[in-house]
Amino acid sequence: MPVKNRFAELHDDISAWRRDIHQNPEILFETHRTSALVADKLREFGCDEVVEGIGRTGVVGVIRGNKTVSGMVIGLRADMDALPIHEQTGLDYASKVEGAMHACGHDGHTAMLLGAAQYLSETRNFDGTAVVIFQPAEEGGGGGKEMCDDGMMARWNIQEVYGMHNMPGMPVGDFAIRSGPFFAATDQFDIALEGLGGHAAKPHETVDTTIMASHLVLALQTIASRNADPIDQIVVSVTSFETSAKAYNVIPQGVHLKGTVRTMSKEMRALAKKRIMAICDGTAATFGGSADVNYRRGYPVMVNHEEQTKFASEVARSVSGSCEEADLVMGGEDFAYLLEERPGAYILVGNGDTAMVHHPMYNFDDSAIPAGCSWWSEIIEQRMPSV
Repeated sequence: MPVKNRFAELHDDISAWRRDIHQNPEILFETHRTSALVADKLREFGCDEVVEGIGRTGVVGVIRGNKTVSGMVIGLRADMDALPIHEQTGLDYASKVEGAMHACGHDGHTAMLLGAAQYLSETRNFDGTAVVIFQPAEEGGGGGKEMCDDGMMARWNIQEVYGMHNMPGMPVGDFAIRSGPFFAATDQFDIALEGLGGHAAKPHETVDTTIMASHLVLALQTIASRNADPIDQIVVSVTSFETSAKAYNVIPQGVHLKGTVRTMSKEMRALAKKRIMAICDGTAATFGGSADVNYRRGYPVMVNHEEQTKFASEVARSVSGSCEEADLVMGGEDFAYLLEERPGAYILVGNGDTAMVHHPMYNFDDSAIPAGCSWWSEIIEQRMPSV
């Protein structure tokens, strides 16, 4: 069952929707225009039910098959939000919003799921119900959790859920997936170091927070090199180092560090937090200062379910001819919240030789649309066959 011919026919329309969304990016939960566009399209397609305002600005569409004897309900999810990045592509449909850009391809995800929704609404060749989920605030806002907290799964009796993300560097239209932990848990920390500021010519009269912070940045790397089992995945990155003084001749009273922790298990996640707290306290005390640590849990590990992953890979092979074993991804993904509530799987579709996601030169490749639309549609038709 290769790429469906219907998506070749719809390709120009779906590409036009995608480029319109690309020109008008919206960040986090502020997806008002995009959500309205999605809801209007779903009503135009003839969805049996269209509900807005789930998880603040999320949209849900319900499509019933030509049979509903099975009673099965499957959710398909796409994310809608953009990133606070200045676009540098120079495209004729580049972002018209200063400081916002679809640099992760959520415009493509939304357009592909709209294409699948149109096809499924036209054909309804399945026994059960398809629920198409359009989610805001994947990029750090936890929109998936908000939609779940709004009771989405129970309200529509969703029994399985499937998601997709494009992947630069993979051939366009190819697929990759893995069972079990797939995307990392993503935590953040802020560390406020306090010492005693003073004149740079008299360091002996100060408690130098730049020295303290420099040692701390290096010490935090021992969590991965000396505390974690070498076969476990963990990344600890200090991403910001800001002193309270801006002058050349002043030793600062304080330093503020920011960073992120990426892990693939609950045990490693707990260890990382414990060690960060201990290392900060110990390092600060060694130099005569103090450390105040604000450690915040972000997205959990995204874990694909074994049965659904096997099925999703079989569907991918039926669409493109192959589905590779994906590498672990140390980025985060709030589809994790949906997979904590229901069994399902998340797959990668190739975006070709493009800039990596979250880069100002990134652009979704519209030639991936037929494969993506076909995969989502086949998930419904093969999992709930109308026989």
